[in-house]
Amino acid sequence: MVTFRNNNNRRNNFRRNDRNFKNNVIDKNKFGTNFSNNDNFQRKTPGRNNHNASKLHEKYNNLAREALSSGDKILSENYFQHADHFKRILNDQENIKKMKLNNVNDAIDKKIEDSENSEKNNKSLVEKNTA
Repeated sequence: MVTFRNNNNRRNNFRRNDRNFKNNVIDKNKFGTNFSNNDNFQRKTPGRNNHNASKLHEKYNNLAREALSSGDKILSENYFQHADHFKRILNDQENIKKMKLNNVNDAIDKKIEDSENSEKNNKSLVEKNTA
């Protein structure tokens, strides 16, 4: 019995040391890197994973219609509220896309204006140098 007990203690020590080694490696990685840039940790879209919002909107509308046809007004209202929630998410996603598109278009327009202004400045400099 004593031999078994000694082997058991060795196993526990080995396991403890192994765990400590893994924790030390994780801690070194955690503190050794620079996490000042929070962009890596922010979600691209707000809220949960809403890329299936259109499917979920259709699903809850269909469930609400089925519940209404079976005569359960409370359940149908619940499903309609869920569908309304996902409709709002879809509207938010569309607004974000429009804002991004507008920002891109504004940036392109600004670059075009800047290039036109620089061409005018270059022409005026050439005219001054030739005169």
